[in-house]
Amino acid sequence: MPAMPSGAVIVRELAGRRRTTSSLLRPLLGIVVATAVLTAMPIAPASADTVHAGSANTVHPGKDPTLVRTTLGPIVGRDEGRSSGTYSWRGIPYAEPPVGSLRWRPPKPHRSWADVRRAQQFGSGCTQPGRFFSPSPNGPFYDLAVRDGLQQPVGEEDCLTLNVFRPSTSKHNLPVVFFIHGGSNVVGYSADPMYDGRELARRTQAVVVTVNYRVGIFGWLSAEGLGDGNSLSASGNFGTLDLVNALRFVDQNARTFGGDPDNISVMGQSAGAVNVWSLLVSPLSRGMVDKAIPLSGGLSTRTVASARAYADRVMQAAKSDHPSSGKSGIELLRSLSADDLVRVLVKHQLDATPAVIADGTVIPSDPYAVLESGVGRDVPVLAGNTLEEGKLFGSSVGAHKPSDYDRFTLQYLFDPDNPGTLTTSDLLKDEYLPVDKPGGWNDAAAALTDLVFTGINRDSLDALARSGNRSLYHYRFDWNQEPAPFDQVYGAVHAIDLPFVFRNFGRNVFSYAFSQQNQPGRLRLSDLMIASIRNFVDKGSPQHRGLGRTWNQWPASLVLDADDQHIQLGSTTDR
Repeated sequence: MPAMPSGAVIVRELAGRRRTTSSLLRPLLGIVVATAVLTAMPIAPASADTVHAGSANTVHPGKDPTLVRTTLGPIVGRDEGRSSGTYSWRGIPYAEPPVGSLRWRPPKPHRSWADVRRAQQFGSGCTQPGRFFSPSPNGPFYDLAVRDGLQQPVGEEDCLTLNVFRPSTSKHNLPVVFFIHGGSNVVGYSADPMYDGRELARRTQAVVVTVNYRVGIFGWLSAEGLGDGNSLSASGNFGTLDLVNALRFVDQNARTFGGDPDNISVMGQSAGAVNVWSLLVSPLSRGMVDKAIPLSGGLSTRTVASARAYADRVMQAAKSDHPSSGKSGIELLRSLSADDLVRVLVKHQLDATPAVIADGTVIPSDPYAVLESGVGRDVPVLAGNTLEEGKLFGSSVGAHKPSDYDRFTLQYLFDPDNPGTLTTSDLLKDEYLPVDKPGGWNDAAAALTDLVFTGINRDSLDALARSGNRSLYHYRFDWNQEPAPFDQVYGAVHAIDLPFVFRNFGRNVFSYAFSQQNQPGRLRLSDLMIASIRNFVDKGSPQHRGLGRTWNQWPASLVLDADDQHIQLGSTTDR
């Protein structure tokens, strides 16, 4: 989920959201060499910090179903119990920590280990400036302390881990769902409780993977001095390379967890969806994306020139804050701690990193041309948007009355079953009220929805349709049954479909929305959506008997909604 930039920054970001137009100038040989470099990166010897839980020679998967041997070494996970019906493996390292000399380098596959490694706790979220969808300063989880991390450095550079969830059965050749979190490619973490994969894995009978990847300036930086003749380093797309490396690990180890490596659905939301599209066009992930589920995001890139200009601004800001260091440029940035670098970005309002970069090696120079050429013609796509995406981003247009700190506190402590006397005017400034007046909050949010989300979604799906893809499906999520005043302030807001997709209605950033009164309808809607995902990842179509109607292909959209008791479906071709 993105946390939008404010002020003038948003204007620059919106202006650059559509396709890049430069031609494909990178020679084919360069792409082949880049692919070879990434696939041939060596595996280092076993680490001394391996958690010892017994000899690898004693691994007998039949005795403990969570004790498995990966390509890197044996791991033991958790049996989540009969009520959950799942096994999980958390915090599996798929790459070496990108610290020290590995900062702003392509991910190096993690060194192998011989002894059993415990994979029972989530790994740290990646270093980022704290926002609503960031981890707590206390660790990779969601609690009230998240508010204390707002605009502060949170997370760790040592963060390249992934998590695996699967049904606690002996079934094999299960579909695999590889989920990429959102956050403007600046924030987010795989341990967010919304992304807990247990219910999705059990209900879809699939192997569900959630992944951490470098975000912000650590994930995307194109600067003079990077590269050293290595086209992957020079690309600046370190977060994208992390995802390629993680996807390769999943592809190589799918059978270990009972999954089918020939049936991997790459799913992501918001910036995660942008990354899904990026993996679809990147030559480095070609053949590993069998199906795609991009939610609230489309194919969006930044030019090398804009990325270089951003890097120059960061270097200037760092030098102004650290004049006595005697260093400059990339040397200065490398010398700063991760937290100090984040502080520079926040102070100078430079934390809206340009991503993904159309560098010509990792990401084609004209990715839309590649998409239209047919690289994704045979990849079924299930895309989605929420009706009122833009209502998450009131801060970007100055619509919120409370500070982010106070708004987070209010929403975290709000009891949806005892809403009290809170009103819309407590949350929105007067100039946006009433919400349905011309130029009011509904109109302002609708403009953001189209400009940032639905427009780019149309561009991406239309490009695939022109390529000849005949397996394109789209939904519009209209559910807005939150207790007042959140039904007007947020409604069918960006990312509120995620708790329905994962069936996680416990404590998370949207907890204010889920009351006992609206529970029957939302649970039925969640079950319906998961049934569609199950059919899609299995057969390439979201159609199933429970819909009671035909899910027509793009440009039609299936409208998903429910009142407090019953599902309400519709259709639209609004473009």
